[in-house]
Amino acid sequence: MRKDVVTGEMVPKRQLIRVVRNKEMEVSLDPTGKKPGRGAYVSIDVKVAQQAKQKRTFDKVFGVTLTDEFYDELIAYTDHQQARQALFADQND
Repeated sequence: MRKDVVTGEMVPKRQLIRVVRNKEMEVSLDPTGKKPGRGAYVSIDVKVAQQAKQKRTFDKVFGVTLTDEFYDELIAYTDHQQARQALFADQND
């Protein structure tokens, strides 16, 4: 279980996307969950990712200024992962 930095809810790790800041203060998505650096998690939910962009959540969490492109990438990745979850959930039923 990890805390979603946007909603504050505790969520199973498999339902989250890890975002990491390295020593050079570069922030990136971490699909593997193994990149070195300080990590923060956001739910695989497009609405939550959009809320993160609106509130500039990762700017605050990591103490950096991120571009809109980073948040747009996060939203697109979240949308992709949400669709994958729905697809594979249908196959398991």
